[in-house]
Amino acid sequence: MRQRGLLLVATLLASSMLFAQLRPTNKDGINVFETPKTKTEFDGFNVQLGGALTLPFSILDHSNAVTRASGYSYNYANPAANSLVPLTSGFGLPQANLYVKSNLSDGVYLNFEVYLASRHHNETWVKGGFLQFDKMEFLGLDFVNEIMKYTTIKVGQFDVNYGDAHFRRSDGGMTFYNPFMENHIMDEFSTEIGAEVDVHVGDFIVVGAITNGKLNNDLTKIDTTRTQTRYSNGKHNPALIGKLAYDKQFNEQFRLRASASGYYTAGSVSNTLFGGDRTGSNYYGVMYSTGPGTGTYANGRFNPGFRNKVAAAMGNLFLKYTPVQGFSIESFSTFENAGGSAASEPDKRKSSQFVTDLVFRFGADENFYIGGRYNTMKADMGAAKDKPGHYEIDINRVAVAAGWYMTKNIMAKVEYVKQKYNGFPTGSINDGAEFDGLTLQGSIAF
Repeated sequence: MRQRGLLLVATLLASSMLFAQLRPTNKDGINVFETPKTKTEFDGFNVQLGGALTLPFSILDHSNAVTRASGYSYNYANPAANSLVPLTSGFGLPQANLYVKSNLSDGVYLNFEVYLASRHHNETWVKGGFLQFDKMEFLGLDFVNEIMKYTTIKVGQFDVNYGDAHFRRSDGGMTFYNPFMENHIMDEFSTEIGAEVDVHVGDFIVVGAITNGKLNNDLTKIDTTRTQTRYSNGKHNPALIGKLAYDKQFNEQFRLRASASGYYTAGSVSNTLFGGDRTGSNYYGVMYSTGPGTGTYANGRFNPGFRNKVAAAMGNLFLKYTPVQGFSIESFSTFENAGGSAASEPDKRKSSQFVTDLVFRFGADENFYIGGRYNTMKADMGAAKDKPGHYEIDINRVAVAAGWYMTKNIMAKVEYVKQKYNGFPTGSINDGAEFDGLTLQGSIAF
């Protein structure tokens, strides 16, 4: 029995070394951005299975001007346009992800991800998958081997590496990386088909990528005579992504990472940079209406609607200071400006966002944390019923959270959130809207 236990431990350790180039799907993956270049080992074809499961509990309430005008009453048979559905406390739909990692050759990996169940798709749904090359010894070229000492190449369908916020967001059942319950109000996330090259030069990382610029690929020739598909030049334009990051662990106490990145596409039938999440928000039920009108299912998020042209830039600053063992102070800030348009819009609009997190981690292995987040965004919107010209809206969120990592694979967290909407058209679902309350999550990831 003892020999079998030692063999199991040795197998797990060997497996973790084989897949060190891919981000761990547990507590070890926290604050990991682009995976660093490390020494690879290969002992034949290997496969590693992983998963992530999240179970939520919500105690949230919401209101808007329409709901308050009706005295909080809700006519289920004939609801008023954009009146909000009354909420109760309870469990939300659990979400689960499946991860398949394969070490195909020395320095060659396959990373395949599946949404087993999520809010938007309760059936199994493939997220994507990509090949990652940290070595290309199969080419037998010395100069390529020398280049690959500093280079990582990804090919396939993967998270767009725009900004650093997507490394800390919740993604379906995978909520371990996010110290808070939800992602940014403008949630910058999409999976697109393409190729990415990361070059590691000392403490600097240079990223360049080209993708198809959309979540769902479409080979149909574009009919430029139709308003809903007419855009810049009638082509399936690619998206270009670039990033420059500086990431340095100065000593055992202080780490700094600063990055600047951009995303650009000249035109798309349906770009989803700000609406590519297929799993759904973790603020269950808020801002939801079954009445006639322009109801939303965003649940606390806001998509500026740049489905055609997109030009976005993001700056991120991550700091972590550990004055004594077992206690650290961590901050992560996001500064973002984006512009774009829908196919039917002749002019570009703009949006901006600022987010800052402050997290205190403590305990023997920093297994506990408390944190606060402030998120504000503004967007220039097109004409509406009572707003004949462009108008500006803003949304503000404050969240306070606490969490406990019981082990590397089990965690629980709780958060209080308050969010307000300003400047929206009279009678719209977001007119005078706000929500607040508690959310709780239990998570398992391995």
